[in-house]
Parts: sequence; C-alpha cells; structure tokens
Amino acid sequence: MEQNTTIASKRYFNKKNIVNVILISLMLLITFVPPVKAYFIQGLMQIGLFTPSEQTKNATVPTDLSKIVFTDSKGNQVSLADLKGKIVFLNFWATWCPPCIAEMPSINKLAQLYKDDKDLVFMMVDADGDFSKSIDFMSKRQYSLPVYKTVSSVPEVIFGGSLPTTIVLDKQGRLSFREVGAANYNSKKFINFIEKLKALKD
Repeated sequence: MEQNTTIASKRYFNKKNIVNVILISLMLLITFVPPVKAYFIQGLMQIGLFTPSEQTKNATVPTDLSKIVFTDSKGNQVSLADLKGKIVFLNFWATWCPPCIAEMPSINKLAQLYKDDKDLVFMMVDADGDFSKSIDFMSKRQYSLPVYKTVSSVPEVIFGGSLPTTIVLDKQGRLSFREVGAANYNSKKFINFIEKLKALKD
C-alpha cells in the first residue's frame, strides 16, 4: 500500500515538475526572444486586448511643422508642414522591439484598407539607427509601409523616446491621437476614428 502511494506521489511530482519546466521555459522565451514575444502579443490582440486608447482632443503641437523633417528610402525629404490637408499616421518603431513587430500586421492591414486614399499618409519612422535594416524588414515581410528616418529634432509631444509610439495628425496638423505601446490598428474602433477625421472639413 505504501509502495503504491509512493509511486503515485512520484508520478504527481514528475508531472508537476514537467508542467513547471514548460511554463518557465515559455516565460523565458517570451521574455528573451523578441519574435516569440511579438507572436504572443499578436495572440492577445486577436482576443481583443491592446486596443487603441481614446483619441487625444486636438492636443497642441508646434505651430511650425516645417521644422519636423523626415527622409524616405529614396532620399526625398518631407516635413509635416508639407502634409497639411492630409491625415498623417506616424509610427515610431524599431526592428528589435517586440511590441513594434506585434502591431505591424495590423498597421499594414489598415494601410491596405486606405491604399487608394490620397488624403491619408502612413509614415513608419525608423528608431533603429539602421535605416537599411528597417527597409529590409518591411521588404522581407512584404509590408507595403513606407519607412522614413528623422533628419531633424522631433518634439517630445510627438515622440518622447518610448517604442512603439503612434500619433495621428488631422488635416489641420493637430495631434488627434497618441498611443505609446502596441495596439491593434485594424480594429473597428480605430477605423471609425479615422473615418471621423476624414469627414471633418479642412
């Protein structure tokens, strides 16, 4: 009888150990392997977590938007002042940032939804410090998102250094949305927000 109890205890102990090892291994993978962490965050997005927060109520941005300048992959410079009259979706990201990688498919789907809309501009701003690496990242994953790098200082109200950071400027160049951290931008809620901005008169 005692022998049976000992055998049963050992089996339970072994099963418990195995489960613990699996859970610890999973947590280590999520913590230290960026692609695994990104995949995990994407899974949470699918069940409704990481939804964008409420939009900012036309927060103040610098009046001289011409001083905020970016360069695209072809070397063309564009300032935010050049984009007045358009809605600007601006995302600061890096290839080593798991939350950035996690939200990228949703941004790409949103961009595809509005690919023929000339009044909505998407700008993915490299914070990697390696512009070519960021361009290669987009190409390998077949994302149709234009990559830019900053060639000027960027006010903290737009980008304070945390990745990812997403902002949306309305047609008047006002800050209408700001999110720090990963979010699902292909959600119905966010698409409705974009549609409201589109409906506003210039």
